[in-house]
Amino acid sequence: MGVDLSDIVVKHPKEMGDFAGERIAIDAFNTLYQFLSIIRGPDGTPLKDAEGRVTSHLSGLLYRNTNFLEAGIRPVYVFDGEPPPLKRRTIEERAARKRVAEQEYRDALARGDLETARTKAAQTARLEPHMVDETKEVLEALGIPWVQAPSEGEAQAAAMAARGEATQVGSQDFDSLLFGAGTLVRNLAVSGRRKLPGRNAFVTVVPEVVPLAENLEALGLTRDQLIDVAMLVGTDFNEGVRGYGPKKALKLIKQHHRLEEACAAKGLELPPSHEEIRAFFKDPPSTRVGDLRWGLPDRGRVLEIYVEQHQFSRQRVESALDKVGAVVKARDQRSLDAFF
Repeated sequence: MGVDLSDIVVKHPKEMGDFAGERIAIDAFNTLYQFLSIIRGPDGTPLKDAEGRVTSHLSGLLYRNTNFLEAGIRPVYVFDGEPPPLKRRTIEERAARKRVAEQEYRDALARGDLETARTKAAQTARLEPHMVDETKEVLEALGIPWVQAPSEGEAQAAAMAARGEATQVGSQDFDSLLFGAGTLVRNLAVSGRRKLPGRNAFVTVVPEVVPLAENLEALGLTRDQLIDVAMLVGTDFNEGVRGYGPKKALKLIKQHHRLEEACAAKGLELPPSHEEIRAFFKDPPSTRVGDLRWGLPDRGRVLEIYVEQHQFSRQRVESALDKVGAVVKARDQRSLDAFF
C-alpha cells in the first residue's frame, strides 16, 4: 500500500490526453492489484473464463492499455523483483489481512450482504505467478515494453525517470516520490466513475500529477526530510509512530529538521532500522534498461490470448484494437516511427 501522504501533497488533476507522447514507467504490480480488486461482479467474484481462471487482470490490461495507446501514451510496465528483507513484516501483515478479509467475505455472502461482500472481496485480491507471466505475454502482444526490476518496481521506475528512460512514474503509491521520482502520475490506470464504499454514491476519479520539486518547495522540506515524515507515518518498511499522520509528522520534522532529533524531543522511539530504510529510499537497487521500443499490437496474438484462450468477446477485443489502429492510420506516416 505504501505511505499515505495524500493529506499534505500538492496534486494537479489532468486528462488522459495531457500525457500524449509521455513515456510513463508504470508500477506493474500496483496496477494489476487494482484490476484484480476493482474488476469484479456485484457479489465480489472476479471475472473468470469458462475454465474458472481469473481474468480480471487481463480485462484491465487490454482496455486500459488500448486507451493509453489511443491517447498517444507510451507505457512501460515495471515488475517487482525480490522484495528487500525490510519488507518482510509488511508482506506477512498483508497476508494476514487477506485471510481475515476472506472469512469476512464468506460471512457477508452467507447473510446476503452483497455490498459488504464486494468490499471485502476486493481486499482478498492475490497476484499469482502465472498472472504475472500472462501479463508479460499480453504486453508483448500489445507492443508494450516491460522491465524486470531487481527489487522494488517503484524504485526502478523512479530511476528510469531520473535517467531519461521514462518521463514520469505511474503508481497509486506516494513511495515513488521517496525514491526520487520527479513526477508521479496517479489514477492513470483506474480513472473513471467509481462507487464510494458503503455509500450509494459515485465519484469521478481523474488522473493527477504530483511533482516532487513543487511539493518539496510547498512543504518546505528536503527529500531526506520527506522520507523522515514518511517513516513517522509508516511505510512498507516500518510501522510508523502511533498517533502520527501526515500533517502531524510534517509539523514535527519541520520543527526539528531530522527524524532522530524529532523523536528525541518528543520522547518517541525511533522506527526500527530507520537508517537502513532511509538509505534504501535514497539509493535502491535498479538496472539500466537501454533503448525501449513500442510496436504495433499483434492483432492475431491478442485475439488468440483473449478470444481463443479465455473466451473474451471477439467483437469487444476487435473494437479495442480498432481504436488503436484508427489513431495510427490518422497520423502522418512520417511521424509513425517517432511515435512507436
